[in-house]
Formats: sequence, C-alpha cells, structure tokens
Amino acid sequence: MFRLVVVFATLCSSSSAGGTEPAGRSSFVAAVYEHSLVMNPQPRVPLSRPAALQHMRNNLQVYEQQAALAAQQGAQILVFPEDGLQGFNFSRSSISGYLETVPDPKQESWNPCTEPGKYNNTEVLQRLSCMARRYNLYLVANMADLQLCPLKTGALSCPSDGRWQFNTNVVFRSDGLLVARYHKHNLYFEEAFDKPPQPEITTFDTPFAGTFGLITCFDILFREPTLTLLEKGVRQLIFPTAWMNQLPLLDTIQFQKAFSSGANVTLLAANIRSDRLIMTGSGIYTPTSATYHHAQRGDPEEGRLLVARVPVLDPLWIKHRVITEEEEDVVWGQSTSSTASGYCHEENCFDAPPPSVLPSSPTFISSMMYDPFTFVLLNETEGKVRVCNGTFCCRLQYRRLAPGGSKELYALGAFAGTHTVNGRYALQVCALVRCAGLEVTSCGQEVEEAESKMDFLLEGWFGTRYVYPSVLVNRLVLEQPDRLETAADGRVTMKHSKMTDGLVTACLYGRMYHLDQE
Repeated sequence: MFRLVVVFATLCSSSSAGGTEPAGRSSFVAAVYEHSLVMNPQPRVPLSRPAALQHMRNNLQVYEQQAALAAQQGAQILVFPEDGLQGFNFSRSSISGYLETVPDPKQESWNPCTEPGKYNNTEVLQRLSCMARRYNLYLVANMADLQLCPLKTGALSCPSDGRWQFNTNVVFRSDGLLVARYHKHNLYFEEAFDKPPQPEITTFDTPFAGTFGLITCFDILFREPTLTLLEKGVRQLIFPTAWMNQLPLLDTIQFQKAFSSGANVTLLAANIRSDRLIMTGSGIYTPTSATYHHAQRGDPEEGRLLVARVPVLDPLWIKHRVITEEEEDVVWGQSTSSTASGYCHEENCFDAPPPSVLPSSPTFISSMMYDPFTFVLLNETEGKVRVCNGTFCCRLQYRRLAPGGSKELYALGAFAGTHTVNGRYALQVCALVRCAGLEVTSCGQEVEEAESKMDFLLEGWFGTRYVYPSVLVNRLVLEQPDRLETAADGRVTMKHSKMTDGLVTACLYGRMYHLDQE
C-alpha cells in the first residue's frame, strides 16, 4: 500500500555518521557511495580477462577504501552504484572479459571469500565477498553476469550465442556469504546486456533491519519489479544507479526523494559521479528524511560517501511498536484536513470553488521532458490558477516572494499521456516550474537556479494512487513539503511555505502503471 506522510522531515545535503537512535524505535546505519569510476577509454574494444580484471581492480581498490571508511562510521550495509566496476557503452562482445558467472543463492550456498576454489573466473566476486567479511557489513555491488542457457529458473528464448548477459546486483552478508542476485529488468540502451526472461522479485533479509528489495536504475519508473516489491510489503529498497540527470522533473535526488516519500519507503541510492555523462546524486532517504549529495557545477569530480542512521521500516520489525503522534501516516484513499499552519487561511483552501468555477487564464503548449505540457503563466504576485491537459486538471494557489528586480517567469503545467522518448510509460503530472527565460517557449526547459520563493498549494486529480511529490530549489537543493494529502476522489495536495531559497520545481508525478501497455 502506498502512503503519503503528513509530517515534517529532515533533509541534509552533507554526510552524517549515524547520530542518536530515535527513542523507542529500531534503527540501523546505512551507507551509499557515489563513485567517480575509472573508465575504460575504449569500451567497444574487447579486453582479455587479465586486462579487464586489472581495470576492475582499480575500481575495487576505491571500493575497499570506502568500505573501510563506512565501517569506521558504524555502517551495517553499504551500497555501490550501477556499472561502478566496468563502466558503460560496451558491446555484447566487448564486455566478455568483464563477465563472471554469479551462482543463484536460492539454489546453493557459497561464500566466495572462504571457498575461492569452487568456481573459476570469479575474482571480483571473491574480492567483494572478502570486503564484506573484512569490514563486517552487508555489501551491495553491481557487476556483469554470464549465465549459460537455459537458466535454471526456466529460460524462454535463448540468445543466439547461447548465453545470457545480465546487468546484476549482488549482495554479500557480513561474513561474505552471497545472499542475493538480481538481474536488471528494465534496460536503458544497454547493448551488452539481456533483459531477463521473467521479472525477478529479489529480496534478502538482515539481522539489523529485516527485509530489503533490489532494483536497479531505470527499474524505478516501472511496475516490474518495483511495484510488485511494494505490493508484497517491502518497505526498504536498494537502488544502485547510473542516472543521467534530466531537469526539470527527473533529477536524481529529486526523484529519489519523491519516490521515497510517495511510496513510503526507505531508499538507499548510489549513483555514478561523471560530469561528462551528467551523473551525480545519491542519498539515504526515508519518507521523512534525506541525507544526500548532489555535485554542483565546478565541483571536483570525486566520489562521496554518505552514512546515516535511519529507522527500520520492515513491517515485521515495527508491527508491535507504538507509533507516536509525530510519526503517524495517512493511508492512500483517506481524506485529510488542510488546516496546517501556513499562508492559506480559508476554511479548506481550494475546497471551494470547484475546479470548473476557477477563472480561466490563457494556456499554451510547451515541451517539457519531451512531452507536450499544457501551461498557464503565473502573472501576479499571488493568485489562483488552473490548467487542464484533456480531462486531467491541476490547480495552484500561490504567493510569490521575489527579490527586488527579479524578472523570473513561472508557469503551472499539466500532462496526461504516454511518455515515448527513451522509454514508454504513462503519466499524469502537475508541475510548477521556473521557466528558463522570459518567453513562454522557455517553460519546461532545464533550470538549476532561481531567486523567487513561493508559498503554494498545488493540487491534482489523479487516476492513480502512485503519485511522487517533490520540491527542488535553487542549485538543486531538496525541500520537504509542509503537508501532503490525498483524498478518496483521487485529489492529491502538496502545500509548502517558508522556502529557504528560490523555487526551481514543485511536482506531483503520477505514474499510471495500468496504462503502460496501451
């Protein structure tokens, strides 16, 4: 069940080592590492196994250093990013030297560190296993896996070369035992890898926090395996990623926090750090907190370790815990009041008048994220506006607090339809954005900086309960909305005031999973 959390949250953009465990709550210490990887300058040229191993050892050496630092700060689980050992842009043949066969932990028990002779060509698995064992922590890494056809799990059509090549997450217990293997389902222009014949719903258990689920990068936008994990009650997700930032709606930290809040889960997200590929943004997120890092332009291109203590969310761990008033959730489908402190002093803010009665303003179409959004401008210092894309409508009450001399242009946009560029998925989106310039054609373009603060109440009537809320301000800093609400009629409300900096984007990002195949 998805939930919206009606509490204040703590967000910090610097690494923190644990802190004090909340009274009366079970917690654990998590770590993620944003990795500035040593690249193969010619990924299309096949390397021998020894040459590929030497390349990966350069990155494994960094992993080793970070594992030691994480352990010193009390980390119990450490997550490394997608493609962090070999890099990107390989062909099916040129990645061959990097492949290792990862046994299925569901079928056999194997500790690569203590049983190195059991399988040939498993040097990377052995190194990762020994790393987990040496530093006494659970370790999650991503690597290239080779499986000969047919898979034990029951392959459908086998590739013509007689083998599967998978983008793979591996998990090692703190004693080095291999406990989980997950093959990425939703590939993003990955010529070297195959899509698994069936979605894999992969979890593993820990003694300190219960159950975690595994997803990788592009998976987070799709039903399988992500939604299935959530529907099974998994509330702690591991997320290795190599995510290219795309403003104004899908910056890394923006969507990572939005997903954590909208799905009411803990998300441990580790990204690659690469200026050339526009990759940065990692974090440790709960529905009510975030410890994250997002490099700024001009920052040194270097890795970053994040460590934070977070509450256990596994239902089996918390079902007997008394939830305090400050921690109460609002379950999707329940109606909540909108009388929290803020600038809106009407009895129920937008409850009257209904959408059709709001004064209409001129609208225009502009492309945002390759989708044709319908926009309406915010022309006043404060006011109410509404915009519809087909039958899907969004509305906004706002008060703009612009510094003297500011000439920034803002617009409210709505989109309902299927996104078809670099992936196909159905959306309903309400987004308040700062336009890149003073022309309406600039609305929807990428913007990183803003001066105008905004008190606002943003609402949309969604045909899905899977809505991910986000507020992003100047220089890509996250803010937690003051209040998030949902009602039985599909209305989702996000309210925020007293911003610390200028607004870049405020978004309600609805995923219509049930329409993806239409």
